[in-house]
Amino acid sequence: MENTNIIEFIYSKLQNVIKEGASDDAKIIISSFSHNLIFVDATANLPKTNEDALKLFLSSKEIEGCSTRSIKYYKNVLNKLIETIKKEYYLISTEDLRVYLAEYKEKSNASKITVDNVRRIISTFFSWLEAENYISKSPAKRIHKVRIGKQVKEVYSDETIEMIKQSAKSKRDIAIIDFLISTGIRVGELVKLNIKDIDFENRECIVFGKGSKQRKVYFDATTKIHIKQYLDSRNDNNDALFVSNLKPYNRLEISGVEIMLRKIGKSIGLGKVHPHKFRRTLATKAIDKGMPIEQVQHLLGHTKIDTTLEYAMVDDTNVKLSHKKYLE
Repeated sequence: MENTNIIEFIYSKLQNVIKEGASDDAKIIISSFSHNLIFVDATANLPKTNEDALKLFLSSKEIEGCSTRSIKYYKNVLNKLIETIKKEYYLISTEDLRVYLAEYKEKSNASKITVDNVRRIISTFFSWLEAENYISKSPAKRIHKVRIGKQVKEVYSDETIEMIKQSAKSKRDIAIIDFLISTGIRVGELVKLNIKDIDFENRECIVFGKGSKQRKVYFDATTKIHIKQYLDSRNDNNDALFVSNLKPYNRLEISGVEIMLRKIGKSIGLGKVHPHKFRRTLATKAIDKGMPIEQVQHLLGHTKIDTTLEYAMVDDTNVKLSHKKYLE
């Protein structure tokens, strides 16, 4: 490692304890005695550049089982950070990150939720660098979660779901909508399913969720009928449960499901119909009908129960009925 880089590296390790306004003096002092020392390059195994650090970080996330979509999001967010701050990762300070997030919010007019997602990814990256001993302390530790007012997220009513189903153009689309509504699975889980994964007799199937965790999900009799009708209409040899409507009948991708639902929403004046909203609808309906929250958590494949509670919007009418039932 060159002498100049060593000085910068030592300074980066001390910057959290150097008093404000004394940074220039600290660099002068470090520089004044550095030429008299014989350095053993302790940085030999450290990532040399931001690109190296980011590549190692993304590889670790891939090994942990993060989806391709999540890794792409991590990469985009962190590339923007690196390109904007223009410092090597070990020199980035807490103040640098605060200024970046403030400017990001102002320039992009991003919502608090979006800014907090960016903050979370940045924090994950620097926490990983710290855990790997590539930096002494994460500069993101003192940047707190963005306060977001509790939002009541909308769910689909029974009437809206029926409108969506009636507007579906093919047996495949009807089967997809029924499956999403009935199981509450993620769209990423849906497109990975194969025909052999479906147990029609017991109306259940095994899905691979986040982190490659397996769980059982269940579907109703209507969904069973529509899936069978769809499979009977197919003339391909693809193992995938859902394929494209046109040759060569490749496995359906997430974007294919989203585009199909978006077109339906536009045709009936609903705006954007998103597959994730079916998941939230299932969670809300299950809790409203009395399913224990722990079972809803298992059904949705959530690691933390707090995540399940965020998905479910408790109906005020049901709260009133429960008050009369249990407290009056």
